[in-house]
Amino acid sequence: MSLLGSLGLFLYGMKIMSEGLEKFAGDRLRAVLAAMTKNRVMGVLTGVLVTALIQSSSATTVMVVSFVNAGLMNLAQAIGVIMGANIGTTVTAWVISAIGFKVNIAAFALPLLAIGIPLIFSSNGKRKSIGEFVFGFCFLFMGLSFLQNSANDLNIGTIVANMLAHVAGDSYLTIILFVLVGALVTMLVQASAATMAITLMLFDMHIPGFGFELAAALAMGQNIGTTITAFMASMTANTQARRAALAHMFFNVFGVVLVLILFYPFCEFITWIVNDFFHAGGNDLFRLSAFHTAFNIFNTLLLIGFVKQIERFVCWVLPQKEQEEVGLKFISAGILSTAELSLLEARKEIALFGERCQKAFEIVCGMHGIEKEEPFMKELKRVEKYEGITDNMEQEIARYLQEVAEGHLSPDAKKQVNRMLREVDDLESIGDSCYNLARVLARKRQYCKESFTDEQMVQIKHMEDLVRMALEQMNHTLSQPEGLGHDISQSYQIENQINQLRNDLRNGNLLNIENHEYDYQLGAFYIDYVSSCEKLADYVVNVVQAKARLGRI
Repeated sequence: MSLLGSLGLFLYGMKIMSEGLEKFAGDRLRAVLAAMTKNRVMGVLTGVLVTALIQSSSATTVMVVSFVNAGLMNLAQAIGVIMGANIGTTVTAWVISAIGFKVNIAAFALPLLAIGIPLIFSSNGKRKSIGEFVFGFCFLFMGLSFLQNSANDLNIGTIVANMLAHVAGDSYLTIILFVLVGALVTMLVQASAATMAITLMLFDMHIPGFGFELAAALAMGQNIGTTITAFMASMTANTQARRAALAHMFFNVFGVVLVLILFYPFCEFITWIVNDFFHAGGNDLFRLSAFHTAFNIFNTLLLIGFVKQIERFVCWVLPQKEQEEVGLKFISAGILSTAELSLLEARKEIALFGERCQKAFEIVCGMHGIEKEEPFMKELKRVEKYEGITDNMEQEIARYLQEVAEGHLSPDAKKQVNRMLREVDDLESIGDSCYNLARVLARKRQYCKESFTDEQMVQIKHMEDLVRMALEQMNHTLSQPEGLGHDISQSYQIENQINQLRNDLRNGNLLNIENHEYDYQLGAFYIDYVSSCEKLADYVVNVVQAKARLGRI
């Protein structure tokens, strides 16, 4: 239990450290990924940089899969970043091999926690994130120290040695077995850094039979096991995101298979580099870390020229399905590693929500000129279907945002969640309003055989044009990144025009009925339709105000 608890502390420390850095630099990370992935080389360097910072290739890869899912990154860019992430994750091995077992870093952990305490209780979001990073760093190396002590107390070295006594250490099948073991352990703990720490710890014990080759095989297996995190994250994502996860798996598996073919010459080459070139033959951990890094660099250099071919291959394996206008498109539960970055998907989904509301309104506008019953009822069913879609989207996005809110969020992110909840509430009301407009037309068709007069149709089209402008302005605002200043004066101007037109049409309708230009029943349906359009426009302004951080009508 102590051994498992030590591993748990190590994993928790890595999680907290990674989340702290991601929250501190979340916007910067997005900016870096957007700006530095224009070509494959920059994509690789970006992957190395981001993974070296957050100390988790799984977090980087899941982040990349999420960005692909949200349409913020294309597949070719994602493949380059994933290649770089494999190199960046080797930094963890170098840090551990340099100080993890030679310096008692756990002795410095408590003083560091004393520094982190005032930061973690700070009201400033950035300082709080730095405090979380400090805590995570301390827990990580405390867990590593406890892991080593627990392993020694349990005499793990002897247990492993006894197990290896029945295995041919120089057998090629044993090498493959250890690759599979490394993959399996990494799949279970969901962190290649943890498996690498265990491998380095075992290697540092100088266990009889557990030589450099077997340790290197375990390290290679981690590259296969780490792909399971992104693969699981992509299961509920769109096709592009699943392709990114498949590209990650293909890249890592291909590299392992290739190096296995050249395994012993590759190991000898690393030993020569370390012993003769760097004159560091006495440091076995240095040699294992060098293998880990060289393996990933070799794999990247070999395949970086074939990004387009890899992209075509995964597109062939996972062909694009026809997209249906139902359900969520960008949100996939659990796909992101931190709650902060999950807000990206929610923002994209809300923008799609707005577009679907406008599509429903356009269907209603097209129902005026339909004379035959069957085509009219078909369009009415379409609007009803969109109303059901908007109801479902509100529930699913709200549920997702509530799950996000349960994570560690910065104060700004919490406010953003509240604004998004307001937005989806009013967007769902827009969907209801579109269905109400269609029902007004259906009731008129049933109970009033007269058609709207030419003058009424001119005014209805005028009102619909204004509502359309309001929806377009709303969708433009929803598509803008968070944090920008939003000028909503145009939305207010359109809203004022709609309100004025509604009032003018009400007054004109009474006069027209008095003058017997049409009967009261037709006038009632006419004003009902106009008033429903104005009500829809009120919800539009509410959405815009929520995005612009203003009050509600």
